[in-house]
Amino acid sequence: MGLKNVITLVLGGGRGTRLYPLTRYRAKPAVPLAGKYRLIDIPLSNCINSGLQRIYVLTQFLSVSLHRHIRQTYRFDAFSGGFVELLAAQQTMDAGVDWYQGTADAVRKNRRYLDQPGVDLVLILSGDQLYRMDFREMIRTHREAHADVTIAALPVMREEAGALGVMRVDATGRVVGFLEKPQTDAEIDLVRTDAQWIADRGIEPGGRDCLASMGIYLFDRDFLVDVLEKTDYQDFGKEVFPAAVRARHVEAHLFDDYWEDIGTIGAFYEANLNLVRDNPPFELNLTGSPVYSRPRFLPPTRIDGAQIRRSLIADGCHIGRGVTIENSIIGLRCRIDDGAVIRDSIVMGSDDYRTDPQSPVAATGIGAGAVIERAILDKNCCIGEHAQIVNVEKTEQRDSGGCVIREQIPIVLKDAVIPPGWKWS
Repeated sequence: MGLKNVITLVLGGGRGTRLYPLTRYRAKPAVPLAGKYRLIDIPLSNCINSGLQRIYVLTQFLSVSLHRHIRQTYRFDAFSGGFVELLAAQQTMDAGVDWYQGTADAVRKNRRYLDQPGVDLVLILSGDQLYRMDFREMIRTHREAHADVTIAALPVMREEAGALGVMRVDATGRVVGFLEKPQTDAEIDLVRTDAQWIADRGIEPGGRDCLASMGIYLFDRDFLVDVLEKTDYQDFGKEVFPAAVRARHVEAHLFDDYWEDIGTIGAFYEANLNLVRDNPPFELNLTGSPVYSRPRFLPPTRIDGAQIRRSLIADGCHIGRGVTIENSIIGLRCRIDDGAVIRDSIVMGSDDYRTDPQSPVAATGIGAGAVIERAILDKNCCIGEHAQIVNVEKTEQRDSGGCVIREQIPIVLKDAVIPPGWKWS
């Protein structure tokens, strides 16, 4: 299957307001994942593992750390012709070329990259989803159906349909109807799919009778250019895709595996901690389909008499005596002093090793006897001795200096210093 005529656009420019404060200083695709990766590593790894090496990443908000990570990670040899190139929102001499107003508008303002010789297909991905997909199968579906657009479709229960865009397909797999976030049984019935149709395609429906859009689109280049030229549509999911369903051949490509849209603090927290399960829904070390990230050349983690259960520990950490870590993720270069307790938490670690004699904590990390439960610690946090990052009262939302609560989850802000003995009052 020829793949050099396919270019990929990864959309990474959204504000990420629902992931705040993790997006306070970084773009959403730059948010750390599983201790050593970033969200952007997922779609880029899927592309590389699928043989797609002509990739553009469209960025806009707080993109410095995202740009740095991509530049330091994704480099191809001189003979492959592959690249991962950054396209930041910018003003040019062309009228109307400035900040992106939506996903389709972002592609429109980078239209010249679609006009390169030999480009026949354009794959459009989100930069903040957790899944593993071989895009060659989607390309095969698209070509065999002679479609103008192909969209990845995930079978879901009707209880989940209210938060997703749901498609209706005919007997051949062509999309003939679409409804964004149907809220009533009557609306869902308009776009539901016969479970037997799903079963006939080798997927066990298990009670699922709705096909949800995954926000992954494969366009014929000529059709995409035509849409961008002749309309002022700004969003693929809300405008381009529904219009294409009415006027052109849109095909559904069925996908039946783990997929999570990392759109909220709760989704981010659950997706990370799912990775430490005995049988995680998303396997990080799957043979033949690795997740790539930046090589950092850190020393092995040193553990001195700690009790660690069902957790992921990244490189370059120092874990002291009597430390208890349960069902948690510990990020790069994390220092955890004697007797600290970490349960059901995500600790993102540190960007570098540092020691500050004037600091109340003395080093970036978690002080002796500190207790962290069901929390997220952003990078470079200093947690003082015997401090308690615990939401005892199950407060839904709260702001308190360097530590906030979102969806009942305490979050210590990046670079925050929590003094010794601190706890919620």
